[in-house]
Amino acid sequence: MKVKVCRKEHFNAAHRLHNPEWDETTNQRVFGKCNNPNYHGHNYELIVEVTGEINPSTGYVYDMKQLSDLIQEHIIKKFDHKNLNLDTEEFKNLNPTAENIAVVIWQKLRALLPKEYELKVKLYETERNFVEFPA
Repeated sequence: MKVKVCRKEHFNAAHRLHNPEWDETTNQRVFGKCNNPNYHGHNYELIVEVTGEINPSTGYVYDMKQLSDLIQEHIIKKFDHKNLNLDTEEFKNLNPTAENIAVVIWQKLRALLPKEYELKVKLYETERNFVEFPA
């Protein structure tokens, strides 16, 4: 019997959506105000979902304190109150769209969790706009 456990966290970060291979007109047309050369910020809401079997000894699927610690150490500390374009290695050459941020977070956490767990990341960029990975 599989059960999903979820942890919700948040972080604040700035970014600029920009493709350096395009001219300024194309960038402005595609990304609009998200292409502001002085960046803009979001209050991101992150939901990490871990699915697996309940351990009969603990009653847990995965220890939520351990999950919280992983997210804090490997995601929040790296991205919170940062300019994703300028302050992080992950987005030096990767456009920090919500989609790309979610994939990067998933990759980081996937490497830290035992393979028997399924992992999904939901990232809310605004109250109405969010992405999920994997879909």
